[in-house]
Amino acid sequence: MTTDVEKPPQRNGNHIKHKLIPSKLVSPPSGPQGPYRLPKNQHFRDHRRFGFSNIMLVLVILFLFAPLFVVITYSFNAAKGMRWTGLSLEWYKKLFFDSNELWRAFGNSIMIAFSSALVATMLGSLAAIGIKWYRFKARAYIQIASFLPMVLPEVIIGISMLIFFSAIKVQLGMFTIFAAHTTFNIPFVFLLVSARLDEFDFSIIEAARDLGATERQALFKVVIPSIMPGIVTSMLMSVTMSLEDFVITFFVSGPGSTTLPLYVYSMIRYGVSPVINSLSLVLILGIMILALTLRRFLKTIAASS
Repeated sequence: MTTDVEKPPQRNGNHIKHKLIPSKLVSPPSGPQGPYRLPKNQHFRDHRRFGFSNIMLVLVILFLFAPLFVVITYSFNAAKGMRWTGLSLEWYKKLFFDSNELWRAFGNSIMIAFSSALVATMLGSLAAIGIKWYRFKARAYIQIASFLPMVLPEVIIGISMLIFFSAIKVQLGMFTIFAAHTTFNIPFVFLLVSARLDEFDFSIIEAARDLGATERQALFKVVIPSIMPGIVTSMLMSVTMSLEDFVITFFVSGPGSTTLPLYVYSMIRYGVSPVINSLSLVLILGIMILALTLRRFLKTIAASS
């Protein structure tokens, strides 16, 4: 009685012979013992590694970040002009010890930015939830009107608010800047939170109501935790927009309410001071630290929602 014994594959040039056994096929070895073939698109990807799109990406990044590197470099220049004379920390010394007015303006900007962003985030988030949750006749018109401040030039918004505050006899100052920043931040919060709500399954609310949850409980325990990444993102964007705004703040500011952009503008009018370069580096480092700190926080919120 004879039995079939499986034999190892035999090499013949670049080919490998196989022996078929019932219900079994001896395949060619992989790795160093057999021929290795790249995926079909591997050669194409290797040739396109430095293609046109990657070159344009590098050029755009250089265009965006080259001015920042220039500012950072000249913040360490010993001379006041653009001629390089050597490394020095003189301008950082003046920034931290001889710039009381600058830090006062920076404190005004921080206070207005966070307070206006907080109020705008609450109002814009509730408005977006109400528009998505309820159905009423003026719903479409409110959505269209909410986007008008985003498309109108800031000059028009600033002049309109100046006329409005003058008409109601409100003295220009910190409160008018706060009100103006809150007003033009609400549409951006509304847009971001609405985009997050587009991915929300409202059948979860119906399930919560069936289980006995009230409308308020469904709002605070179901809806808001689910869209929290969009709410936090919109608040951070509102803080950034408030910190860098100049045009609207210029129209609605009053005595004793100078913000950082207004103070920097007043300094540049009499010549570019290297202290501004030092301040720019401090702000860049602060924003990077804040972004890296909140990155993990946002990921945690997104994973738990």
